[in-house]
Amino acid sequence: MSISSDFDAVVIGGGHAGAEAARIIARGGRRVALVTIIADAIGRMSCNPAIGGLAKGHLVKEIDALGGLMAEATDASGIQFKVLNRSKGPAVQGPRAQCDRDLYAAAVQTLLRKEPNLAILEASVASIDKAGGRVVSVTLADGRRLRTRAVIVTTGTFLRALMHSGESRTVGGRFGEPSSDTLSESLRSFGLRLGRLKTGTPPRILRDSVDYEKLTPQPGDDEPRPFSILTDGLALPQLLCWLTYTNETSHELIRKNLHRAPMYTGQIAATGPRYCPSIEDKVVRFSEKDRHQIFVEPEGIDNPWLYLNGISTSLPADVQDDLIHSVPGLERAAVARYGYAVEYDFVNPEQLDATLQVRGLEGLYLAGQINGTSGYEEAAAQGLVAGINALQQLGGRDPFILRRDQAYIGVMVDDLITMGTEEPYRMFTSRAEYRLLLGCHSVYERLSPVAEKLGILDSERIRRVDDRMDRMSQVRRSIRAAALVPDRATTSWLEESNISLSAPTSIAGLLQRQDIGFHELLEACERRGSFPEMVSTVRQLREEELEAIVTEARYAGYIEKQAREAEKCRHDEDLRIPAGFSYERPGLSRELSDKLTLVQPVSIGQASRIRGMTPAAISILRMHVRARNRSSHGSHNGVADVFQPPAELERQS
Repeated sequence: MSISSDFDAVVIGGGHAGAEAARIIARGGRRVALVTIIADAIGRMSCNPAIGGLAKGHLVKEIDALGGLMAEATDASGIQFKVLNRSKGPAVQGPRAQCDRDLYAAAVQTLLRKEPNLAILEASVASIDKAGGRVVSVTLADGRRLRTRAVIVTTGTFLRALMHSGESRTVGGRFGEPSSDTLSESLRSFGLRLGRLKTGTPPRILRDSVDYEKLTPQPGDDEPRPFSILTDGLALPQLLCWLTYTNETSHELIRKNLHRAPMYTGQIAATGPRYCPSIEDKVVRFSEKDRHQIFVEPEGIDNPWLYLNGISTSLPADVQDDLIHSVPGLERAAVARYGYAVEYDFVNPEQLDATLQVRGLEGLYLAGQINGTSGYEEAAAQGLVAGINALQQLGGRDPFILRRDQAYIGVMVDDLITMGTEEPYRMFTSRAEYRLLLGCHSVYERLSPVAEKLGILDSERIRRVDDRMDRMSQVRRSIRAAALVPDRATTSWLEESNISLSAPTSIAGLLQRQDIGFHELLEACERRGSFPEMVSTVRQLREEELEAIVTEARYAGYIEKQAREAEKCRHDEDLRIPAGFSYERPGLSRELSDKLTLVQPVSIGQASRIRGMTPAAISILRMHVRARNRSSHGSHNGVADVFQPPAELERQS
């Protein structure tokens, strides 16, 4: 006999997307069930035990600003913190943390168990049930039925998952964990189109079997910087990573064994990640390169394994052995676990709206790798978006949609639902046309007020964000007010610090010069006893906050220019396309009409980003939409036809 239970929401899957979705719904005061096959695997890092990096670090900071958990778990488990691209502009720098794999999962599970509204159910899902155009329940494999009004599917790489290692194939979405084989059919029954993607993982080796003298040490930052605004200090010891390289011997070994590589035998037909390819793919695609990097990274403080970042592979075990032993420093390395590839089902995200809800099926949301993305950070951000929107829908409130000029999360979601993907999608700073507006330095100012208004920020986070904003506002005012004039005395003490002055200038103005550092300027002011109030307020800032002030001052002109560009483009974002609008219009080709009908863009701005759209086609579409909007506010045959804009766009404006 089946057992029934009632929940406001059910989250399927306990990975990074599922954890974010479940916690934010619970924090919003709704009863939520997190259904996962293995409860101890919640928050597990399937591949690299690291969080952040280029663009990905921006996503983690945005998650923190919106009340998510990834940054907190990272700070609790981080064993090496480093800001990448420090030599480049702040817009493309990326914070990254190597984590203790076991401590990260433990931190996620601890954070979830603190939520009284969250129930963790160890079970497999057989089907999602709908009635009248909306989800009504989830049926588990053991017969239990969970009645609910919202379902968030975050199954990662587990839908009809198949692992490959050489000629061998094993059912499963991760080493030692089973596949979910019935849920795909449930999604297909709703009319969703599914495809196949592939990902992979490298071998792990025992750390005591490595010759470290042949490796290049890769230390973290001297002053490690936490991810979360809630973190006051990092308690764990900071460890080294190392660097080594493949060589021509390694590459020749791979070339000779391509006939045994599943990717090249036809055993794997799915598309793999373009930007994180397997080592066999690198050797074939980049045949001109005589070596490829391998970052040798610890899996934890007490974990005996090292992760070989850079040689993801599904070659047979004997070939992996020879490959590893061809690398300097790894000649005698003992393999703890061989690399493998995973094939899995995904849903093309063009079938979702901007809330990550399936079009035409109320209450069903998809988040994470099921949407064709790769990476923990992309998954977590989607889980948070889906969770917040489920909360909003349950409360009858406006949907939560971030713009492209507001957050990297907004860029990612818009990319996915507008253009879809045929390969694992990865976030890059280059995907954001307004990246100067989206730096890590401004994340709390941009997003925390939005989250506070939604009621999803805890009081401690609100207090810390408010304190940060107050401190930085004081400093902004003081550096604008601290005016220097080029008199004899001022010129003299500035020249001691190699700073020249030819006209009256504020401290903020001086900071626009690339050759002047804020620390040097402060020291010069302190030596002279100048602007003591300004110096005092600046000294209250954290290093990250100080860098934010310098970035704002130094790039003020560029930031203002990009903000104006974003404002201009917002006209097309605000030009709404009516629900049910027919795209079979004069001037639009059949191909473009079909694409527009498939995506169902909610604005001219979104339509302009659909693959294959031309400026001429957008001009024609803009004309038709404006004509439709004008006629909708008039009358036809004496009958008023008042246009009601689609709710999701009306709420954005």
